[in-house]
Amino acid sequence: MKEKIWLYALENAVKFKGKANTNAVLGKILGEFPKAREDTAKTLKEIGLIIKKVNVMPLEEQKKELEKRSPGFEKKKEKEKQKRKEERLELPPLPKAAMGKVITRMSPEPSKYNHVGHAMTFLINFLYAQKYKGKCILRFEDANPVKVTKEFVDTALDDVLNYLEIKPNKIIYVTDDMQKLYDHAEQIIKKGKAYTCNCERELMQDKRMKGIPCDCTKKFPDTVLDEWKKMINGKYKEGEMVLRLNIDMKHKNAVMRDPVVFRIISTPHYKHGKKYCCWPLYDFYNALEEEFCEITHVLRSAEFDVRVELQDYIRKLFGYKNPQSYQYGRINVKGATTQGREIRELIEKGAVSGWDDPRLVTLKAMKRRGFVKETFYELAIRVGLSKTQTNIDWTLLSSTNRKYLDKSSNRYFFIDDPVEIDIENAPKLDIELDLHPEFKKGGRKFKTGTKFLITKKDYENIMKAKKGTILRLMDCLNFKLEKNKLIFHSQPYEDFKNAGGKIIIHWLPADKKNAEIKIRTPENNLIKGTAESGVKNLKQGDIVQFERYGFARLDNKKELEFIFTHA
Repeated sequence: MKEKIWLYALENAVKFKGKANTNAVLGKILGEFPKAREDTAKTLKEIGLIIKKVNVMPLEEQKKELEKRSPGFEKKKEKEKQKRKEERLELPPLPKAAMGKVITRMSPEPSKYNHVGHAMTFLINFLYAQKYKGKCILRFEDANPVKVTKEFVDTALDDVLNYLEIKPNKIIYVTDDMQKLYDHAEQIIKKGKAYTCNCERELMQDKRMKGIPCDCTKKFPDTVLDEWKKMINGKYKEGEMVLRLNIDMKHKNAVMRDPVVFRIISTPHYKHGKKYCCWPLYDFYNALEEEFCEITHVLRSAEFDVRVELQDYIRKLFGYKNPQSYQYGRINVKGATTQGREIRELIEKGAVSGWDDPRLVTLKAMKRRGFVKETFYELAIRVGLSKTQTNIDWTLLSSTNRKYLDKSSNRYFFIDDPVEIDIENAPKLDIELDLHPEFKKGGRKFKTGTKFLITKKDYENIMKAKKGTILRLMDCLNFKLEKNKLIFHSQPYEDFKNAGGKIIIHWLPADKKNAEIKIRTPENNLIKGTAESGVKNLKQGDIVQFERYGFARLDNKKELEFIFTHA
């Protein structure tokens, strides 16, 4: 019990700037030692004597004494703090949301590879649906045959279902509703709320900018309906005719100035081929699909804010209710190229190898680099529905990802730029190290002699050390530098610590069983080096931590080529 009093007194003192509190320590002792209640006065006296000794110590001395009596106390405290923080991490309440009634949607346009920002949007919608035991729909907005492809659809499906492991309640495609969208267009034509327009594009844009009504609004309803039917039956070429809403060309919101809602595109569609040639634009199909899918909450980034008025107007034309719409702050990935057009140009120039080049922030690239789905889940919860712009950079991505990799990644030694050293009189040893310090004990076996591999940088530091300095090969042995020779000193870590040793080096036995590997860096450099033989048993896609180097994912099993994730 006495040792526990010391421990709790020191913990309390360190927590409260050097002054331990008797009652705080008493409460812990009585909770842990029920027999101490039989003579509380005696227990109090013992606590008082120890607290008196503790409180006269300087704070730094208290910390040292605590570390001596409870090794790793600060690390344990930090872990507990982080655990409590993670337990508190949850999405804020969703306004006007009823348990079991929430329906959200993820609505990618399959015209490029999804990136980190898309992952945030997908997860915010999915996690809110989960929070309220509702539904989340994956809806592909594939109504632009010029841009959308099967490759992009398949990639998005893989991102959502396999990488992020989101389980949507339903997967739908906007273009499967083409006939329904045509029917709705015909309804508003008959009501005089839409008209066909064959003006030149430049003239149309000029009039919209100046707020001048279009002469096409004067067409007779029968003419509009006839031209509409010609549009959907392929009687016009691209650019010859469009369908526009008849709203107000002087509206203060330029989006509301008789927007185009259907246009002619002759490019075959990846899914429907040449079945359709008249295609809806975003605001029209998006507004109606919310109704078709029974969406209750639309959660999207702030750049869509100006579209809300138009989409609400379109639903009102048909007597449909508006879903709850919330625009959160734009999610910006700092220092990264996310525009599909720019990435295509980089690929064409050979500046990057493809959409999954690990220097990009596409989800394919992030997976290839070694970022796990939990990272994006945590960031999505942190972002939530915040109205301010969220800036995500590599530092934030890496620090978040590191927490999860640290728990799951096996440890291995990797020696870049290896130098062979000879430690005189080093005994032959059978060393077994842990694959993971907490979860996987043992598993890494080495037979050592006098010859070892260390990094060139460590070798240079050794040779600069003061003669007679005790150095250590991590979890192996101690040695010293004498007259430019390395000589075995001892094995126990305590000998190294008591000698005031500070340099601990990772190593490998100079053994033919070692693996020659390559690590590709974020700068696209290829680092060659030697790793312990256990890496030969890894599967492609496995993520490991090379001690004192960083995390890396095995990208090519045959070549033993890894991609550096982060430190």
